Amino acid sequence: MTAAIVGWAHSPFGRHESETVESLVVGVARGALAHAGIEAADVDEIYLGHFNAGFSAQDFTASLVLQADPALRFKRATRVENACATGSAAVHQGVRAIAAGAARVVLVVGVEKMTDTPGPQIGQNLLRASYLAEEGDIPAGFAGVFGRITEAYFQRFGDQSDALAAIAAKNHRNGVANPFAQMRKDLGYDFCRTESEKNPRVAGPLKRTDCSLVSDGAAAIVLADMPTALGMERAVAIRAASHVQDFLPMSRRDIVRFEGCGEAWTRALADARLTLDDLDLVETHDCFTIAELIEYEAMGLAAPGRGADVIRDGHSALGGRLPINPSGGLKSKGHPIGATGVSMHALCAMQLTGQAGDMQVKDAELAGLFNMGGTAVANYVSILQAVR
Repeated sequence: MTAAIVGWAHSPFGRHESETVESLVVGVARGALAHAGIEAADVDEIYLGHFNAGFSAQDFTASLVLQADPALRFKRATRVENACATGSAAVHQGVRAIAAGAARVVLVVGVEKMTDTPGPQIGQNLLRASYLAEEGDIPAGFAGVFGRITEAYFQRFGDQSDALAAIAAKNHRNGVANPFAQMRKDLGYDFCRTESEKNPRVAGPLKRTDCSLVSDGAAAIVLADMPTALGMERAVAIRAASHVQDFLPMSRRDIVRFEGCGEAWTRALADARLTLDDLDLVETHDCFTIAELIEYEAMGLAAPGRGADVIRDGHSALGGRLPINPSGGLKSKGHPIGATGVSMHALCAMQLTGQAGDMQVKDAELAGLFNMGGTAVANYVSILQAVR
């Protein structure tokens, strides 16, 4: 363990017409430094996770973090991007900077401003995270890509619409307790399972309740080396941080297996000298409900094709064997691309320090998170443990 989270800040996710990328970044950067009790002058390095891909006219955004405090001027600042795993990519870069001895304190910010973009353009922007040479003409954008994955899974293992609806209902139920969530409404299983005017089919078997939300939002964490962290008010150690990159074309992989996700979990657990049974909760990347279902299998909770058992038997519910997405996940919380991975780290840190409020998993000591970019192309797993 070389680095720990010592402070964080999280904006509400949703539609924020009065906010800009800059104002979102500045707000959480100031909040995280204040929460950590660290002066801006003591920050050695800054990483900003910002996917953009056309959502914001302002590009080259790393230096916007400096607007949070004049003392950040002349600090090293780098923008990081790895599709929907952009936030975790930024966090892991911060961890590596500390492990290399290049920094003692790192400020990591994730941000996205998506809702100003017209709907068709949103789909085009997100589709850029697929392999355009083969997948660029799939209708319905990235939802269409995951619609294809869902169809392939159903063809191999049978119709799993009941399981997808149960995952959606679980995450919306959990999201009611999350003050940062975009949609704090318990929709219920029947609504999620039934195609209707309010829950229309979007792509393949996927309905609206199977798809994460278009969101604005930001989150920030402050990382410190362990000697520094142990002298502070709180310290949530990054016990393991694993990154696995897979082929971009779906045609080069067994797309219903998420092998990169599985490999990232295997490496992280080995590095942490833990098993899944040791974890008290997981935040996982449910950009679509089929993703969470396949991730159950990839992380080792179920055999291939048996992910539905996890949700049916209540293993992933609050109070179950391993609560998955007690925050409500991307499905309820929202998915501002660059902020998502940073948000996951902040939420897990809240859980492990007993500061998760109504979301709190009782006696949580170890948390895992999985953040992916594209169709399980960029795969990041972090395992966190409170040490102070």
